[in-house]
Amino acid sequence: QVQLVESGGGSVQAGGSLKLSCTVSGISFEDYSGGWFRHIPGKEREGVACISNSGETILYTDSVKGRFTLSRDIAKNTLYLEMNNLKPEDTARYYCAAAPRWREQCGGYYYINGYWGQGTPVTVSS
Repeated sequence: QVQLVESGGGSVQAGGSLKLSCTVSGISFEDYSGGWFRHIPGKEREGVACISNSGETILYTDSVKGRFTLSRDIAKNTLYLEMNNLKPEDTARYYCAAAPRWREQCGGYYYINGYWGQGTPVTVSS
């Protein structure tokens, strides 16, 4: 069974930091790319950051470049999203996802072909 479980969300003040974790089971990072996405009810979901199965390529949405860092620990089967200098507009529920191989994108390919976790909430107050 494929399972992704997010953790590490919470409530922080603007300018603060959080590090999200996503433990993955049932699939191998060697064969699956992974990513972090966020969603606010009533708004479209957004791809935040994605990493290729090789680990050689990471894509970030423009609004988080320089503030967020995606990484993975193969031994722990875990994806991470380190979020620094958080802003109120970063408030959302954050999800991790995995999809077969790599399609040079952080969006529709995951929505169509990906496995998803249940999400972890992030609230940033001003």
